Amino acid sequence: MKVIIFLITLISFLNADQYTFLLNKYDKELELEAKIISNIATASIKGEIKLFIPEISSIENEVYSKFFILTNSCEDANFIFIKKSININFLCKSDNDQIFFTNNYEKLLKDNRYLGAFFWNKSRPNITFIKARLEKQKIELSKDYDKFVEDF
Repeated sequence: MKVIIFLITLISFLNADQYTFLLNKYDKELELEAKIISNIATASIKGEIKLFIPEISSIENEVYSKFFILTNSCEDANFIFIKKSININFLCKSDNDQIFFTNNYEKLLKDNRYLGAFFWNKSRPNITFIKARLEKQKIELSKDYDKFVEDF
């Protein structure tokens, strides 16, 4: 009986690699998000992009650092991506040509600082820009982004 339990345990450990896809899926989804945010930031900012994400996790830090120079403060960044429910008034005191982006569509509509939003809806990525805010910040996106610009 002990031998059978030992063999079952051994077989379970040998097949454990097949179940790590659950962890890798998160990394792939996060990497896709980072690539999309990188494309948006590159289209919005000319030159070097310094990204600030408040309360960034270690996994997010690892993935986003492949595409961006990450900063630890809002004042040092030129692109701020707010992913959580955080009071940016408390966090970001300066407003020197920084671009604010969020992952919450409602937050985009309520706060005029946000240039746009990137969010997941039904497992699909969605991008939205507000035309008036693009014009106010004098940002001209390429024609590829025209389908994501909304005029309110």
